[in-house]
Amino acid sequence: MPLSDIGSPQDLKPLSIKELKALADEARARIIEVMSKNGGHLGSNLGAVELSIALHKVFDSPKDKFIWDVSHQTYTHKLLTGRQEKFDRIRKYKGLCGFSHPKESKHDHFQAGHAGTALSLALGVAKSRDLNHGEESIIPIIGDATLTCGMSLEALNNIPRQLKKFMVILNDNKMSISENVGAITGILSRFLSNPTSNRFYHNVDQIVSKIPAVGPVLSKQGHKLAESMKHLVSPAAFFEQYNVSYVGPIDGHNLEEMIEVFEGLKETPYPVIVHVITKKGQGMDIAIENPTSYHGAKPFDLDTGKFLPQPSSKPTFPKVFGKHIIEMAEKDPEIVAVTPAMLAGSCLDDFIRKFPDRCLDVGIAESHTVTFAGGMAHGNKTKVLVSIYATFLQRAFDNLFHDVCLQEMPVVFAIDRAGLSPADGSTHHGVYDIAFLNAMPNMVICQPRDGTVLKELLNVAFSWKRPTAIRYPNMDAEENESPKQIRKLGRGEILKKGEGILILGLGHMCQMALQVRELLKEKGINATVLDPVFVKPLDKDLLTELLMTHHTIVTIEEHSVQSGLGAIVNHYLMTHKHQGIETLNFGIPEAFIEQGSHKELMQEMGLTPEKIAEEILIQVSPKKAEIMETSA
Repeated sequence: MPLSDIGSPQDLKPLSIKELKALADEARARIIEVMSKNGGHLGSNLGAVELSIALHKVFDSPKDKFIWDVSHQTYTHKLLTGRQEKFDRIRKYKGLCGFSHPKESKHDHFQAGHAGTALSLALGVAKSRDLNHGEESIIPIIGDATLTCGMSLEALNNIPRQLKKFMVILNDNKMSISENVGAITGILSRFLSNPTSNRFYHNVDQIVSKIPAVGPVLSKQGHKLAESMKHLVSPAAFFEQYNVSYVGPIDGHNLEEMIEVFEGLKETPYPVIVHVITKKGQGMDIAIENPTSYHGAKPFDLDTGKFLPQPSSKPTFPKVFGKHIIEMAEKDPEIVAVTPAMLAGSCLDDFIRKFPDRCLDVGIAESHTVTFAGGMAHGNKTKVLVSIYATFLQRAFDNLFHDVCLQEMPVVFAIDRAGLSPADGSTHHGVYDIAFLNAMPNMVICQPRDGTVLKELLNVAFSWKRPTAIRYPNMDAEENESPKQIRKLGRGEILKKGEGILILGLGHMCQMALQVRELLKEKGINATVLDPVFVKPLDKDLLTELLMTHHTIVTIEEHSVQSGLGAIVNHYLMTHKHQGIETLNFGIPEAFIEQGSHKELMQEMGLTPEKIAEEILIQVSPKKAEIMETSA
């Protein structure tokens, strides 16, 4: 049966192993074809093709619950659950989400995008099932990198031995985004160096048990010895101390073996973990050879697999950061960088090659990252920089509060992907960090409008001796050749002087603010454009001075409008009793924004120069419009 005829998982039930293998080949080819155009999570999905087919062959989704950790490896799952017609639009505007999404299909139970959540979610679902006397199977599918997350270990510690029909699939490809790090990864790899151990125990037991009279006794004692030997070379002991029986490892590309194992274990009255070995990028040589580059692949040539030229040759903010932090570290041996599995994405890969002892990738462990950085900054002997995506910093909120800000540790946070993460969607948009950062006493929050200002802020951030967040998007970053300024803490910068209307553009939105100004100028309004540079502390002196000649403040930001720059400016106006000042705040609305191109999403939210200028002209009161026209 061809892939195009698969309308639901039920269509897999009558298929033979030969037909399922052909289906796997077709699904893999479809994923490669679509990813060559759209880009996306390629390597992990190519590795999970047979696993997804085997699960749907044996279990009955959606009654049986597949709960995917991160869920970036669900492309085959989507193809098998009635979403083929939309698959060409995956990660596109109004298309399929690149992660599991319950609004897309009844076969998706949670919208997931962060690692380490599947075990806790699955335990909750299983408890609810048992309270309601259900009989369905609960199958969390986790990766080996999941086990580097503290939350996963918390979940393991809470698995009851009596939990029925709870099968954890450990999809082990020895990778997360970057190469896995940490001691737990060694537990898994130890077994791989002894792949015949399970077979050895089985064969010895068969021989010993056949010895007349004493065979059963020797076999019983042999089991004890075998278990002791097994614990030396396998991860079984690690899992069994958490009340989970261990089976494996098995070949994650062998459909027949996986189906046999899953069928044999699906009715177990106790929790079991099935260790499945897969190869990231299976079926595409260049993806196998370059697992990090092809984890989140850019569009590529279908014939060669090589990435297509990027539409812009300009450096991005992350690339400017990565290059400049190396230059800083060359001059200052006290600088150390820490990141949670984001070496390549944050452009620290060259840094770690040049300074291997001064760059630490601690794996998918955001909470540990922040607290570890706080400890390293103790005593002010080391200048600690944490490079982390805005969406992942959310996971370390308490650590930021308790172990950095409360302790007044001068850690500098380079917050990457601050703003929309267009193709990844609602789980990854970095549009909430200002809200919780602003809640921290003594915290500095700043955002550069271009690559030059980013360098200037990095140059002076450690001198402030305070917890500091420098946030920036993954977008092109203009640079100029003018001499670099020494940025003073809490000082804004006027980009264009006018009167009447004051427009504050945060970071890269300064460019939009300047475009809005030009549109207003066509209507006879000469607005002022201010780059605040600092969200906290806000340049209150400059604002107070400008309010002498301005009656309306407009804020533009690529952040939640409920809790970002606009809310901070409004609070300033209220607490300082500035009377008669009108405010207009433009930003991300209070909604979870789905995936799409940056341009499409900004247009959907009305964050375009034309829409903002139009809204300003509508909202400014007629009386003040007359004042503006007179002054013009």
